[in-house]
Amino acid sequence: MSDRTDLPDIQKTADTRSIPIDKVGVRGVKHPISVLDRCDEQQHTIGDFTLTVDLPSEFKGTHMSRFLEVLNDHEKEISVHALPAILEELSAKLHAEKTHVVVRFPFFMEKKAPVTGKAGMMPYDCGFDAEYNGGHDLRLFVKVPVTTLCPCSKEISSYGAHNQRGWVTVMVKTSDHVWLEEIIEMIEGAASCSLYPVLKRPDEKWVTETAYENPRFVEDMVREVTLAFEADGRITEFEIEVENEESIHAHNAYAYLKRP
Repeated sequence: MSDRTDLPDIQKTADTRSIPIDKVGVRGVKHPISVLDRCDEQQHTIGDFTLTVDLPSEFKGTHMSRFLEVLNDHEKEISVHALPAILEELSAKLHAEKTHVVVRFPFFMEKKAPVTGKAGMMPYDCGFDAEYNGGHDLRLFVKVPVTTLCPCSKEISSYGAHNQRGWVTVMVKTSDHVWLEEIIEMIEGAASCSLYPVLKRPDEKWVTETAYENPRFVEDMVREVTLAFEADGRITEFEIEVENEESIHAHNAYAYLKRP
C-alpha cells in the first residue's frame, strides 16, 4: 500500500489558463456556534458556514479539507470572537492573500405581547460576514420580519387598509460593539408594527390599531431605518433592503439603500 505522501496532489499542479479565481472553498458547513446575547451573555445556536479563499491563476485547485480542518481546530463550538483567527489560519494554511468567512444562524429573542405580556421566543436570521486581506473587515447581517400598512390604501379607502409582511435585511459595519438585539429593535421601531410570537385578542387589537396609525411604504422603511442607523455613532456603514410580500398585488414591493 502506498504511503499517503506518495499520492499525487492534483490541486497543487499548475494551471495554464492564467485565470485567477476570486473565491473558492466550501459552503453549507453546519457547525455549533455561540454568539453574544444581551440578556443571557451567550446564546448557543447552529452556524451555516461558507469559507473561501482567493486562488492564484497558477494553481489548479484549492485543498477543500483544509477549510474543515481549520474550522474544527476551534473546538466543538465556535465563538464569533474566533473569526479573525480562523481567517488568518486559512490564509496561512492555504497560502492565500484573501480569506472570507460567512456564517448565518438563527438568533432568538424573548418578546412579550404588548398588552397581556405573554412571552414567546422570536427567531431572526442573523450572521457575520468576515474578510481578511492584510486587515480584518467584519459586518453584521440581520433579517427582520415586520408588519407594514399601505399609506395609499389607508388614504383612499373609506375604511380599512391593506397590510402585509415585510422583510428588512441589513448589513452593518460598526466601529464598536453593537448588540444584535439593538439592530433588531432599530428596525422594528421603524415599521408599522413589529411581529410577536404570542398574541391574545387584546394584543391583536393593539397591533392592528398601531399598524393603522403608522403606515409605511418600503421607501418609508428604508428611510426610517437609515435615520436610526445614522443616529447611532457606532454604525459607520450599512446596506438596507426592504421587501414587502404584498397582500393585494401579484408582485412584491422593494427598496434598497447603501451608505456611504
